[in-house]
Amino acid sequence: MSYENPLIKKWKAGEPTLGGWLTVCSPPVAEYLAATGLDEVTADQQHSNIGVDDLADILPAIEARGVVPVTRVGHNDPYLIGRSLDLGAVGVIIPMVNNAAEAAAAVRAFRYPPRGNRSAGAVRSPYFMGGSPQELERAACIVMVETADGLRNVDAIAGTPGVDCVYVGPGDLALGLGLDWDDTTWNEAQKKTHADAVATILAATKKHGKAAGYHAGWGEDSARLIEQGFLMLTAVTDLGLFAKHGRAEVQRARMAMPRAAREETMARGGAASVL
Repeated sequence: MSYENPLIKKWKAGEPTLGGWLTVCSPPVAEYLAATGLDEVTADQQHSNIGVDDLADILPAIEARGVVPVTRVGHNDPYLIGRSLDLGAVGVIIPMVNNAAEAAAAVRAFRYPPRGNRSAGAVRSPYFMGGSPQELERAACIVMVETADGLRNVDAIAGTPGVDCVYVGPGDLALGLGLDWDDTTWNEAQKKTHADAVATILAATKKHGKAAGYHAGWGEDSARLIEQGFLMLTAVTDLGLFAKHGRAEVQRARMAMPRAAREETMARGGAASVL
């Protein structure tokens, strides 16, 4: 039976997918994250200590829970994209895509000659995607629009043949708009500036029949974005879960201590701040 990419299948049917974001270079943590009921888990090579060769252990740990393995490469580089695909990534996110030419270059890295420039020699992907070039080319090409140039050129980026999803990086997009990346500092006008930019990206994807993605980080935000029409949502991140829920649980436990002991341990630990 010909391989069908689970993510692309859902997006084409208008069904959203929920993802987790992994920055800890640990196959067990990848598996724990995948066990939370997600559709995909992305191993981030751009802002983490995960390297491309670490995917050989991380991606199978995600697959072990029946979840789709995805990765974000550090930059739009054919070697990094091809190596990630060879090691079994079913989707690859490419950051900082600024125009149609850069989007097309990313697509070529997914394709074998004469359609692209991917080198033959897949390591793991043939075992579950199939052995033909056509099957191995069915990984999802996910490009990020997160710069001022990318926003200006988003219609052409979304219209690039072979792009499956345009994914919003809200923090870098904010910086590109001249805003602080911390949205809690924005006034109403700044909130509107960012929301209008996001709406522009979403409209471009709908125009060209592509999925729109967003690095939401939390379930509540993901639910709101699904209502707007986004189809690829990063609903949880490993560091977000550790920081928010870990601190909250430690604080709850410390509140049961006698006051003097509580104040001493809070002063020593420094991890009991209210989030």
